[in-house]
Amino acid sequence: MAEDVSFRENALAEAPAGEDRPRPLSHVRHARILDHLAAAGSVGVAALATELGVSDMTIRRDLLELEREGRLVRVHGGAMLAEAPASVAMDSEEPRFDARLRRGSEAKAAIAACAAGIIAGYRTCAIDVGTTTYLMAAHLREVGHLKVFTNSLRVSTRLDGGAPEVYVAGGRVRAEEMSVWGPTAVAQFEKLWFDVAVLGTSGITAEGFFDYSFEDTDMKRVYLRRSGFKILLCDSAKFQRMSLVQVGTLADINLLITDAEPPSRIAAALAAARVEVRIAPPAAGH
Repeated sequence: MAEDVSFRENALAEAPAGEDRPRPLSHVRHARILDHLAAAGSVGVAALATELGVSDMTIRRDLLELEREGRLVRVHGGAMLAEAPASVAMDSEEPRFDARLRRGSEAKAAIAACAAGIIAGYRTCAIDVGTTTYLMAAHLREVGHLKVFTNSLRVSTRLDGGAPEVYVAGGRVRAEEMSVWGPTAVAQFEKLWFDVAVLGTSGITAEGFFDYSFEDTDMKRVYLRRSGFKILLCDSAKFQRMSLVQVGTLADINLLITDAEPPSRIAAALAAARVEVRIAPPAAGH
């Protein structure tokens, strides 16, 4: 293999001065791209196009073909080595709220503080159920211009007596989660339009994000449909995890706030969906 690579490199390097540089055939380009990936782990479109004497569009087509063959994963501006298919864990049962609140508490606190700083710049905000959204609500108690709409009784209690105006959907209460759901709740919030929505999730994969219950999922989808800007809060322990219901695809959100860089397959899918990823700095006191 090394001799073949050396031969190809010499053949390209020895083109007579003043003549057009020979353009390698697609199978030769593919081999060169894979050689670079094996050596460096990633490649850039512009650098490859310059080296091989072809257009950026040609290189992008090459990368697309190699991705279809499972040889690489395209990312913004280039590609990286394809990993072995990452295993996805299936969570069949929803842990109790208190147990979830203790799990990954430092990461969730950091994400909650980061999200609150963004939310404070808006006027109307829909807030989903969940442990991280619950922690976020504590940071919003002094934001007087904010109107909060939620189906979480825990979030509304957390804001009780604070500066924001709080509106709670009417409907049936799911006891363990203290969430309001059902056709009445959906119909009420379906008539509104929110500047921003903040959603929690039980897990995220390259295919989308998930939740444990059909009941809460109905309201999450209302927030996605009726909000101008959609934020997903997801600590890194939930990467490559899924549960009963897929709430939406990554293209349904605008911003992911997390505590660590997502694994490459999720990162590539987020980039393809044009989702901004923000890594929350450690929260004060942690």
